[in-house]
Amino acid sequence: MKPLVWLIGFILVWNIITFITMGIDKRRAEKDRQRISEKTLTIMIFAAGAIGITAGAYVFRHKTQKLKFKILMPLGIVVNAAYIYAFHLLGLF
Repeated sequence: MKPLVWLIGFILVWNIITFITMGIDKRRAEKDRQRISEKTLTIMIFAAGAIGITAGAYVFRHKTQKLKFKILMPLGIVVNAAYIYAFHLLGLF
């Protein structure tokens, strides 16, 4: 299988996971249960999960008012795109 197919597959699956993670954290917040740390969510953003986190934030109406996430989510999308471009420049796909 071509590296590009693997990369797209990884990004798709990972962003589905990050999307679901936002839903889980929102539900935990509503039920006053143990939450997923903001540090973990931030790592997920910059570990190629920015689209899933951003989509989850708006679908679940979670973290959209926090300045930190208002900045990190779009920045993460740009950084994630830069990763893909860097892989392309390096000839990895």
